[in-house]
Amino acid sequence: MLPALQESVDGDERELESSEEGGGPAEERRPERFSNSYYCLYGYRCHSSSEQAAASDDGSPSSATPETPSAEDFSLSLVDTNLPAEAETELRSFIAKRLIKGALFEGMGNVASVELSIPEFRVGCYYCLLQQEKLLETATVESNISPPEYVTCFLGGSEKGLELFRLELDIYVQGLKTNLDSEKSNLDTYIKPYLRSWFEDSVCPIQRVVQLFQEKLAFLLHAALSYTPVEVKNSDERTKKDIHRFLSAASLQGLIQEGTMTSLCIAMTEEQHKSVVIDCSGPQPQFHNAGSNKFCDDWMQAFLNGAEGGNPFLFRQIVENFKLKAIQDTNNLKRFIRQAEMNHYALFKCFVFLKNCGSGDVLLKIVKVEQAEMPEAKNVITVLEEFMRETAVA
Repeated sequence: MLPALQESVDGDERELESSEEGGGPAEERRPERFSNSYYCLYGYRCHSSSEQAAASDDGSPSSATPETPSAEDFSLSLVDTNLPAEAETELRSFIAKRLIKGALFEGMGNVASVELSIPEFRVGCYYCLLQQEKLLETATVESNISPPEYVTCFLGGSEKGLELFRLELDIYVQGLKTNLDSEKSNLDTYIKPYLRSWFEDSVCPIQRVVQLFQEKLAFLLHAALSYTPVEVKNSDERTKKDIHRFLSAASLQGLIQEGTMTSLCIAMTEEQHKSVVIDCSGPQPQFHNAGSNKFCDDWMQAFLNGAEGGNPFLFRQIVENFKLKAIQDTNNLKRFIRQAEMNHYALFKCFVFLKNCGSGDVLLKIVKVEQAEMPEAKNVITVLEEFMRETAVA
């Protein structure tokens, strides 16, 4: 592995470990930190403005507003949790303070670090407010109490580690919306199992993919980087979802222009005329029509090295570093190409960069799509493509 890459991975692992506070060396805390996860679901009931007005008719001052309720304006009732009783009380106090500050927004979670009476002491806490559309639709204007809402909390790892999965957790909590009702009739059949599975379903997919593919992970990284379609055959549903979640997490979607990404997907499909196929029918998954390069091989090794510590949060950090490095290399190549339009020495720098970066084949395709409408850049890219073909033959 490249020294700079190894230093980056090691630094992220140390930072993730140091973000967990508590007594004892990191090695002693590691099994507890990575194996324990917690959840808590509260019913949240906020008094309506009419009830607040009625309460203030006695002449007492009322400074509370619907946006920033006081502690008397709402109630939190425990629906389900796997936290010890003392820790749940501490978490309830934390959530109440966030509600008073107006720091909870429907469907958009936040992540913070909380201190609780659990073995980890300090853990990352994702918390999100959920509103029930069905209940809001049936609520009557005359009612003095707003329809019940819910606050969902997921706890595990560190604040930094859990923040990496905030978007996944935003999606995950939406699965509760259509299945929560005021009677909680499906609490045991659906709600509790769903809450218990949050860590396995949202945090662990990348780790499971790394453990499943091992050295073959380089093929999956290359497919994500090059926007090559992937088809999974003869697989159970969880493995198929894990693979597609990994591809989504490792792709550059959202980091480059949407039009460029769409054009690149079309270009890669037309060029290869076929998808990468993963056949999971045997004891080990088999790849067909797959490719890789030195860049993806190096990052594959970074994932395998991370697997030794068993930290599922570290895998997501490695994915983010993988994408960051790919974007940096893409921007460097575009800068060299702009310089090469007027400077032959800069064209030589493009040659050297493409040869040494390890992913010149993919980066050149990305830049070619982005610069399609620029004649000067197009000429430089044509020369670079010829160079890449000659290098591949040699």
